Amino acid sequence: MTTAIFDLDGTLADTIEDLADAVNYGLRILGFPEHDINSYKKFVGNGAMKLCFRALPDDKKDMAEKLHSLFIEYYSCHYLDKTCLYNGISEVLNELSEKGVTLAVATNKPQTEAREIVSALLPDIDFINILGGCSERPKKPDSAVIDEILYGLPEENTVYMIGDSNVDIQTAKNCGIISIGCIWGFRGRQELESAGADFIADSPADITKIILR
Repeated sequence: MTTAIFDLDGTLADTIEDLADAVNYGLRILGFPEHDINSYKKFVGNGAMKLCFRALPDDKKDMAEKLHSLFIEYYSCHYLDKTCLYNGISEVLNELSEKGVTLAVATNKPQTEAREIVSALLPDIDFINILGGCSERPKKPDSAVIDEILYGLPEENTVYMIGDSNVDIQTAKNCGIISIGCIWGFRGRQELESAGADFIADSPADITKIILR
């Protein structure tokens, strides 16, 4: 058995503009400086609260909860305004599914929005689970989300974690599974190689080649 667990933001879908718009909305309300897209590519990766914390000025980090509330207020209504699949992702998932690979999503994005985004963008793909950030379990790189996805699956199971950041690579290491780093996401090749990714995918099609090799 083979299981492929995908990160969402920066791996399956380009979500950065909607995330940036939501945080900038909150910053604007609070009267703090806004940031450009490239800054947000460095801020994301450890959940919405950490994203908000990183976006605040150094002397205003105590406002993270307030900014997070404003972020949720905006993002819950605008998470699909500009978000879209990366080219080739749908084809990769379809081919893996046709070849009998079990598919899942593990993301630090809030779980409700994560499931709705995946449902909207990939309505025909059968994922065994789509797990996001919630109060019931710690976020990646903790192994809890992967353990929950794999619970009840056969022990003889080759498992891949596919993502675009060091968080995803460390998650794989913490679980003892194989990591595939995706360079088209928010962080790039250097971070993925430095984190020790087992494989590097230059394009979505490379994911299929690696898993079905």
